Amino acid sequence: MKKVLLSLLLSLAAITSTQALATPGEVPEGAMLRDVPMQGLTGESQLLSTFRGKPLIINMWASYCGPCAQEMGSLERLAKRSGKQFNVIGVSIDDYPERAQAFLAKVKTSFPHFIDQKLTMENMLGADRIPLTVLVDAQGRVLHKVFGSKEWDSPETVQAISKAFGIKM
Repeated sequence: MKKVLLSLLLSLAAITSTQALATPGEVPEGAMLRDVPMQGLTGESQLLSTFRGKPLIINMWASYCGPCAQEMGSLERLAKRSGKQFNVIGVSIDDYPERAQAFLAKVKTSFPHFIDQKLTMENMLGADRIPLTVLVDAQGRVLHKVFGSKEWDSPETVQAISKAFGIKM
């Protein structure tokens, strides 16, 4: 009886801790992203739906995040390599646009960046740690979430992205 009760308590604790990890309004893998306004950082403000019709890679970053800076160059190379088959956007979770702008001046990317001062994208994507990179299909469905810095233009990663998006690069 004690083993059954202990097993039940451990199961409930695992379920509760998993649920506690989700951010408010988080969209899980396999679900559709909501259309939200995004405040422009390197250009005009846009709705997230502007990017529907092509697969999308969303990179969540902050100016104070070393691993975010490390992977930015490989994201830039991936964006250039994409051949317009998919879009890449960056979303800063910084509180101050000037700090985000200074970061972008150092990392020099050409893809569009937005700033998420109201935590809308951060909560929807579940960016409780960064960097977070989210692969989204052309209809707006979350395919995969990747936490931590990656070499986004490595042969293995390019192959995985090609497979996820159903494209050849």
